Amino acid sequence: MEKDLIEYIAKFLVDSAEAVSVNIVEGEKSTILELRVAPDDIGKVIGKHGRIAKAMRTVLQAATARTGKHTVLEILD
Repeated sequence: MEKDLIEYIAKFLVDSAEAVSVNIVEGEKSTILELRVAPDDIGKVIGKHGRIAKAMRTVLQAATARTGKHTVLEILD
């Protein structure tokens, strides 16, 4: 569910939607979502002063609040 949510948001932000990929790394107490986009679209996902990335992380935290598991979004280049 978290993967689909981040992938959905990212595809609407970027120009190259086919280049969006989300990888899940499971840990004992946390889950890491690794978001990869095309090099030209990295700024669109991060936003000015990181505002869009922060908003995506906030939405992710709200979506996973019931599970009790800590979820982290990492934007990779």
